[in-house]
Amino acid sequence: MIEIKQSVFENNDKQADLLRNELKQQKTFLLNLMSSPGSGKTTTLKALIGLLKDKLQMGVMEADIDSDVDARAIEQAGVRAIQLHTGGMCHLDAGMTRQGIENFGTDDLDLVILENVGNLVCPAEFDTGASKNMMILSVPEGDDKPLKYPLMFTVSDCVLINKIDTKSVFDFDDAAVVERIKRLNPDARIFFVSAKTGEGMDLVADWLIEQVRAWCE
Repeated sequence: MIEIKQSVFENNDKQADLLRNELKQQKTFLLNLMSSPGSGKTTTLKALIGLLKDKLQMGVMEADIDSDVDARAIEQAGVRAIQLHTGGMCHLDAGMTRQGIENFGTDDLDLVILENVGNLVCPAEFDTGASKNMMILSVPEGDDKPLKYPLMFTVSDCVLINKIDTKSVFDFDDAAVVERIKRLNPDARIFFVSAKTGEGMDLVADWLIEQVRAWCE
């Protein structure tokens, strides 16, 4: 079983590197957005779209086990969107991402955001071929999540601590969560935000613009 698992990951990693190189040549930046259900991924996306759609040509690929609720919400925010159904799988891998990219068409896009399936385990294990990984941890989930799901925080280049407008209700230790994330991933960028109110989202948008421009050079 261990050999089979290693083989699956090795093949996926090769496919992910190939896709990443192709997108680099095309000058398209792919952001893999991960989190648990209810953390505010779609609300965060809508906030970022409002800040970025006049500065970058962008589109969104929404991955879910079923339904097209999120894709319709993103289209209403003013950018092109496609819904990816995983057929019951709890993550996207490089092959599935490629299928989405090829059907979506990204030649004219600077930035494509892939909203991965909502959970903190499987999506962290599979390289999608993204340029960068971003994950969202919401305040109601608690500051102990880096201890419980270390791989997710290890593979994420950027971590958004969302729903900071609820901190008066929940017991959440800012310093502790930063220390726990940095212990796993010293290079991770951490932003404290509220996608609902917009607080801190301009800093995330600025960071993302910098990443896209560096990728396209």
